[in-house]
Amino acid sequence: QVKLVESGGGLVQAGDSLRLSCAPSGRTFSRNAMGWFRQAPGKEREFVAAINWIAGTTYYADAVKGRFTISKDNAKNTVYLQMSSLKPEDTAIYYCAARVGWGSSRNKDDYNYWGQGTQVTVSS
Repeated sequence: QVKLVESGGGLVQAGDSLRLSCAPSGRTFSRNAMGWFRQAPGKEREFVAAINWIAGTTYYADAVKGRFTISKDNAKNTVYLQMSSLKPEDTAIYYCAARVGWGSSRNKDDYNYWGQGTQVTVSS
């Protein structure tokens, strides 16, 4: 069974930075993209960022462009989300996801495996 494990969430103040990490455990699998999504209370889960695992091409939601950076370490089999200039509206549970199908996607339904989520809370 494939399992994704996130870490790095926490409580910070507006303007601070946080780095989230995600690595798979369990059986190995091939992936074509990794993504980060978030879900705030009472809202739908939304796309944050994605990275093509082979080419390294990155994609961002407009709300985080210029503040968040997604990256990967192939040797560590880990994907990161560096979040800077955090705002209270970034408060959410952040989920890591892996896509087996070809190419990257902003659609959560295109991802096959999900982590349990990590809470990020930004106070004003």
